[in-house]
Amino acid sequence: MTDLLLLHGTVIAVDRERRIIEDGAVAISGDRIVEVGTSADLEPKHAGKKVIDCRGKLIIPGLVDAHGHAGHSLIKTIGADSPSVWMRIVTPTYFHYTTRDFWYADGLVSGLERLRAGVTTGASIIASMPRSDDPVFGINHARAYAEVGIREILCVGPTGLPWPHPVTRWESGRPERRNIGFEEMIEGAEAVIEACNGSADGRIKVYLTPFTIVPSVDPSNPTTPDKATRLTDDDRMQARRVRETARKWGVRIHSDAFAGHVRMAFQDKENALLGPDVHLQHCIGLSHEEVDILAETGTHMTHSPGGRAPILDMISKGVNVAITSDGTAPRRPFDMFQMARMAQFGQQFLHADQYLLPPGKLLEMITVDAARALGLEHEIGSLEAGKKADVTILDMRQPHLTPNWMFVHRLMYQAVGSDVDTVIVDGKILMQDRKVLTTDVRDALDFGEREARALVERAGLQAHMRDPGWGKLSRSFDEPIDLPLPPAVD
Repeated sequence: MTDLLLLHGTVIAVDRERRIIEDGAVAISGDRIVEVGTSADLEPKHAGKKVIDCRGKLIIPGLVDAHGHAGHSLIKTIGADSPSVWMRIVTPTYFHYTTRDFWYADGLVSGLERLRAGVTTGASIIASMPRSDDPVFGINHARAYAEVGIREILCVGPTGLPWPHPVTRWESGRPERRNIGFEEMIEGAEAVIEACNGSADGRIKVYLTPFTIVPSVDPSNPTTPDKATRLTDDDRMQARRVRETARKWGVRIHSDAFAGHVRMAFQDKENALLGPDVHLQHCIGLSHEEVDILAETGTHMTHSPGGRAPILDMISKGVNVAITSDGTAPRRPFDMFQMARMAQFGQQFLHADQYLLPPGKLLEMITVDAARALGLEHEIGSLEAGKKADVTILDMRQPHLTPNWMFVHRLMYQAVGSDVDTVIVDGKILMQDRKVLTTDVRDALDFGEREARALVERAGLQAHMRDPGWGKLSRSFDEPIDLPLPPAVD
């Protein structure tokens, strides 16, 4: 591996001092950052390293997306015009019509999109609701990310109720129905952990990911206090088995939560899926009591724009909150700059306060705060000596990024993912001058296109690929939407 010296750029280190260094430099040896400072100081001390001239460029930590969904990159905009039933369109599709090749293709496409947007670490939940009955799904996705070269947090675990849960497998070329019990789901997740956790020189990690922390209540919406009452036997069993399995393999836990979930989970303090080794997505509608529980237990929270989560209350009480993409379906990108702006706008609109979430905080929420949510703040999220050499470099010599001042403001208010020029992970250059060096992009995209179209044919998704609504003020429908059903089997 070639040692690198990034010279003459503006460095936004997001380190403890929050340094912004004009005519700055970053020295890299192997897979680690060894020094961050001015070009004048570092250039004579690091002779012999390969120099990357960063004049006119911004050097920032690699971006971290702590929650997204595998599969979404190949179903973008399908069902986007019917958001009230979108989950009921895509979940049967994932559980009854996807193949092993689909998950490898999605890994290539999603990994490349993240790479080209400057994301160096991304979480990927296998399907909309986690699916772990076939370990090869997760293994293939991780294989693709390993080839692209960025870090992946692969999230696998038990799906929601009912257990057993019906799935359809296609290994034989024909649909074969199976009913998968809870313990089979745990076994599948363990197989992925054994095969992938720590692979690709440590770039691939596996987190145990049940669909929600309390499976007996609504998994996708807040539950009112008169319905979120006592834990069921299934709730307690899931928490206990997830905790046991996470301890057995030494892995962290990720899951979704909504109002009612946190208060209920806290009834079983011994096994509750809460704590500093857990990050929870969504948390829409949480009560003040539930926010206090997150703070008391040290649980991390990850937020995607659009949800009415009380993130200001959380942050003010000391809960670590990161901004995430939530994946690219039905209608959003892996561009973390856009996600951060959407999150800021949502909170400012919700609270009628344009002073909320200034640009410095936004940048923290997609770098150091996101790394902390993943339990990786000692390795990634900032440019500091000793940390992994994960670096994103943006070309600032562009009309929409001129003039070149107030660097964090410019980055968080005007930059987009396509402004990323160069990406380094583990000290290896993965993309330079917008050219991906690890993967044949055209072949990967062609493969992804074929797999996506094959899925549409298998699942009959053409009905959910609607016209754009020319001339209409609001989308309307002439008849109810037909939802995907499992395929007929012999």
